[in-house]
Amino acid sequence: MKFKFTDKKIAEIENVLMTKFVKRGTQYRAILENSENKRKLTLEIYSDIPIGTKTGNLVCVFASCAHAQLHFCTGFVASDILGEVVFIGEHNGYLSGIIVEKAAACSIYSNVDAALLSSDFTKLGPEVMLSGVALSLAEHLLEQSPESKK
Repeated sequence: MKFKFTDKKIAEIENVLMTKFVKRGTQYRAILENSENKRKLTLEIYSDIPIGTKTGNLVCVFASCAHAQLHFCTGFVASDILGEVVFIGEHNGYLSGIIVEKAAACSIYSNVDAALLSSDFTKLGPEVMLSGVALSLAEHLLEQSPESKK
């Protein structure tokens, strides 16, 4: 079954990021602010929209010095303990992810070999290990995704 963002899933994200989304059609939009660190970002989630000739989910992050998009988001993990949401997109054994923190911070990882997530991190260089550790929170989604079977 194809993953879609629903109002229930958006509520889960709201709880972790301690924000509220405004819904307009298929768009959900929230603003996260961290006055202590002088950070602000806007998170937009579009559920099941046309992307070229296909349909899928789009996650956008707008910050003062960056704009990031994750096309064809295939799932997410919202972690209360870490105070972050990991959005992933998987294609042919590689995944990309955007991690949004409730402290209005964002990290992006692109074209990460899915096999890294279950690797022995102690055998990886620190520049490679970081992506595996950061995205490993979503590893259980890969086993459920039809994309991971290709």
